[in-house]
Amino acid sequence: MRAFVTSREDDRHPRASRVQSVDRAVLLLQAVATASGRESTATSLALACDLNRATAWRILSTLESHGMVTHDRDSGEWSIGPTVAELAGTGGIDRLVEAAHPVLVRLSALTGETADLAVETEAGLTYVDEVRPSVILSAEWLGRTVPLHATSTGKALLACLGARDLREALPATLEAHTPTTITDPEVLAAELALTRTRGYATCHGELESHLHGVSAPVLDGARQLVAVVSIWGPDVRVTADRLPALGALAVEAAAEIARLRLPTR
Repeated sequence: MRAFVTSREDDRHPRASRVQSVDRAVLLLQAVATASGRESTATSLALACDLNRATAWRILSTLESHGMVTHDRDSGEWSIGPTVAELAGTGGIDRLVEAAHPVLVRLSALTGETADLAVETEAGLTYVDEVRPSVILSAEWLGRTVPLHATSTGKALLACLGARDLREALPATLEAHTPTTITDPEVLAAELALTRTRGYATCHGELESHLHGVSAPVLDGARQLVAVVSIWGPDVRVTADRLPALGALAVEAAAEIARLRLPTR
């Protein structure tokens, strides 16, 4: 096993500008990321990073307290922790938003409605970017987390799940937010099947009675969900007869974003 960097000072970076303990922590973190099996014990990691075992152990324990690494007490092996994944996911979302934003701008201009991008986060399905028509007042959903069964965005996500993941994603009881919210699991299952067939989901005022919309999933090369593109607006403009055309545009936008070779979460 080899770490990505050495513990010796690089001639291009004077010693005075660097913090040795941070250097060592980064070195160990990189070593943990590339190690497996017995190579990921404290003794092996210390050897790979040219550190004494006591120093390596103290640094690893500190990293563990911040969730950067985890320690299997039975095997003595170290692995990357959840905090690293969370930080990587945040960076991935930022790059996703930056790459997809021009697509949302064109989509909003073309339809005259609000275009959104949502991703699945620890908090749930959350809107991370939004473009609204400048001449039209509309609600702002940026940063909101929504119930999956009551929005087109959520139903687009649910339609991508297998049976087991679908059961885990949904609450035992589907809450009614408006008179049109789907609360019957069988009806929802039929709706998700239709979503998979046509490639987009619809919402008929199911979370807020005056808002209608459509959503399409952004899928990576392995057909895994990366994000969801949505178009929505008030029911006086986004009428039932507009939904098929808006749905087709959402599908096209999702495919365009997928072609950008975006980072996965």
